Amino acid sequence: MYKIIIKPFLFLFDPEAVHHKILSFLKFGHRVPFFSVLLRTFFMPKNEAKPIEVFGLRFKNRIGLAAGFDKNAEAIDALSNFGFSHIEIGAVTPRPQAGNPKPRLFRLPKDKALINRMGFNNKGVENAIKNLKKRRSDIIVGANIGKNTDTPNDKANDDYILLFKKLHDYVDYFTVNVSCPNIKDLKELQDKDSLLELLSELQKINREKKNPKPVLLKISPDLTWEQLDDTLNIIEQTKIDGIVAVNTTAARFNLSYDTQKITEIGNGGLSGLPLKDRATEMIRYIHKKTQGKLPIIGVGGIMTRQDAQEKLDAGATLLQVFTGFVYEGPGIVRKMTKIN
Repeated sequence: MYKIIIKPFLFLFDPEAVHHKILSFLKFGHRVPFFSVLLRTFFMPKNEAKPIEVFGLRFKNRIGLAAGFDKNAEAIDALSNFGFSHIEIGAVTPRPQAGNPKPRLFRLPKDKALINRMGFNNKGVENAIKNLKKRRSDIIVGANIGKNTDTPNDKANDDYILLFKKLHDYVDYFTVNVSCPNIKDLKELQDKDSLLELLSELQKINREKKNPKPVLLKISPDLTWEQLDDTLNIIEQTKIDGIVAVNTTAARFNLSYDTQKITEIGNGGLSGLPLKDRATEMIRYIHKKTQGKLPIIGVGGIMTRQDAQEKLDAGATLLQVFTGFVYEGPGIVRKMTKIN
């Protein structure tokens, strides 16, 4: 029904507007009696997968919702009814920010892809905390954290530290995002010295906490193998808990649209099916380099159970979907619970 009726109708409208309408619908619906029961009846997996323990956390299955869908932690309880084992909110920044000018989200239906240049649009950390305090479900929640766009890079660590301290009591893990292609100069924070300093500072604060939280790093698919090796060395030095592979890409590959169409869309991060093979390649490389000792959350182009299994076979421990949720619909987790 989703692919035949609902998706064609939704795709008639601006993608960002549709996204906001869906979040509003979920927030409103969750307050209506039996709404959650209906969602769970139609979309919750009938046969739960075997739980898996990663980062000291117990995940009920391997499929989570990637950052970007519920930036402000507004619909966690409603989204938990679709069968996700975890939801990553954000990217959250210290202060609210509008993000980049609209339009900034584009569909490429023939390729099951999206291009976005949202620019960390969110309502800020205080709003996220307010919403996190209201959640009732026991779903695992991660916080994807990033700096404000107008924070210069030499002050960026202050933003990440502030977010880490403020959100520490309200989320189950952190994902440090220095790889989004839509924030000016953000990728410079992936440089060896900058990344080592940032992760070291966060880990120092983390170790001083009574209940340290898992810290993960989200990486770009546009890293060279040499840059990826440097990143893995830093992860080893700082002893963070895992890696999220991968973010969206600034590259334009595996697209069936003509150059003019892509040029008209302009800059932004490409996600979805065209990214699948690159993401899997990087997961396989990381898994081999770390001898399988570094937990990997695999993201990028997961549309089917086979796509999910490919990521797991390459070495991913957990998975996240976003673009797949848009194109395959709310039953995507239910379809994937038989993966190993």
